[in-house]
Amino acid sequence: MSRALRILRAAEYRSMPWKNGGGVTTEIAVSPAGAALDDFDWRISMARVESGGPFSGFAGVDRTLAVLEGEGIILDIAGRPAATVTKASTPLSFPADAPTQAALIAGPITDLNVMTRRGRMTHAVERVVISAPTDIQSVADATLILCFDGEITVAGATPVRIGPRDTLLLGPDALKWRLEPARTATLFVIRIERVAAND
Repeated sequence: MSRALRILRAAEYRSMPWKNGGGVTTEIAVSPAGAALDDFDWRISMARVESGGPFSGFAGVDRTLAVLEGEGIILDIAGRPAATVTKASTPLSFPADAPTQAALIAGPITDLNVMTRRGRMTHAVERVVISAPTDIQSVADATLILCFDGEITVAGATPVRIGPRDTLLLGPDALKWRLEPARTATLFVIRIERVAAND
């Protein structure tokens, strides 16, 4: 398998308490490896949200949230109008250090959280639904593809199968990767870039 491609299996993700102790989060990937909640460069996780309440605050961090399962969530972010996030809506980006209150629309949800250290890294999150072979270019410092539902095969000399909630981690190799879904698959494509240092 190419060194530019790593597979993160859902069965190997790490579960831990939320920073504010209000629930449990499943960490998909973090950089540097093994970084704690207060010193990561970037972090990707999923969380089950059972009830409304305040979000954990992360000083100096930017965050994007997407709803994976459930009816959705309404976020009251300080200094902004209330925002509704559902499975159909675009992932919502906001400062993770802005006081944020959450209210569930109708019952628990599972969400995807992508966080990067402000001034050090930036990120973009895109939901992609594919039903035919699709090419993904890995030009960011790190590109992660979470296969939320369905299955995909990464074409190549040794094809690699990715199941539900598995993640591909691609390096900045500018390669084109062909993803072949077994049927319709929902993917989250996360691109993380390092902020260039000022001269």
